[in-house]
Amino acid sequence: MLPELKIAQLRYFVLVAELKSFHAAARQAYRTQPAVSLAVRELEQKLGQALLEKGGGRVELTPFGEHCLPLFRDLLDHHDRIAREATLLARHEIGQVSIATVPSVASRLLPGLLGRFVAEHPNVQISIQDGTADSVQQLLAQGQVDFGISSVWMADEQIDFAPILNDQLGVVCRRDHPLAQAGGELHWSRLQGLPLIRNGTSRLLEGTQAQGLLEHSRLFVSNMISLIAMLEEGVGITTLPYLAFPLGNEKLAFLPLSEPRVERQIGILTRTGRSLSPAAEELMVFLKAHLPKAV
Repeated sequence: MLPELKIAQLRYFVLVAELKSFHAAARQAYRTQPAVSLAVRELEQKLGQALLEKGGGRVELTPFGEHCLPLFRDLLDHHDRIAREATLLARHEIGQVSIATVPSVASRLLPGLLGRFVAEHPNVQISIQDGTADSVQQLLAQGQVDFGISSVWMADEQIDFAPILNDQLGVVCRRDHPLAQAGGELHWSRLQGLPLIRNGTSRLLEGTQAQGLLEHSRLFVSNMISLIAMLEEGVGITTLPYLAFPLGNEKLAFLPLSEPRVERQIGILTRTGRSLSPAAEELMVFLKAHLPKAV
């Protein structure tokens, strides 16, 4: 059976061997000389071999001690390296975090917030995957990301959802479209007969008075870049949550849908009963505190 080697005993032996003195080793280790001597003697007993020559008044290594000294140095270096890294991980000073989020959050809300977080935690590496609410939930369920930022695509007892903010649904069309020119509150009935381009968020209309609009739609576009291009060309109109609307686009207008008023909840998704790494926990707490203010 292998002996259990104590780090303190190895450290005291290496100090004695390097300084050639029990007294000097005790002073550097802030211990008494008898305590250091006892630790080295117990280490020798565990190994079953003498590390230091007996008598003579000088500290000299035995051949066994000469062979063990570089091994113990390597072991102490490895131990100290692991201890430093574990401490930094626990303090959120290093680590890797992977998150998945819907594109609207990734492009509209995260850039500024992640810039602040990375500035405060320069040794934490963050990777982001964006996709639909469905794909965000799948990535989380498969353990490919630490947590997600999205709405809930489908109820799942293995996924916890903590709401953070509400995102109102609206109609997006060209600025020169009659809907944008008319102004006023927008009732769903004003959309009847207009060519509606469905997208991944159109399911928010399901179960509302406006559900019939989806049934008459002949176009579905999942890619946001393609959808925006079609809207700019006047191919039709679409519905989007406010955060998904491209701010700064001079060709398009966002018109809040007042009847029915539909909102999607954006929140943090985590796996039920699974702990996060310290770095991931730190980022999640940071985002929960600051995302609502970023809207």
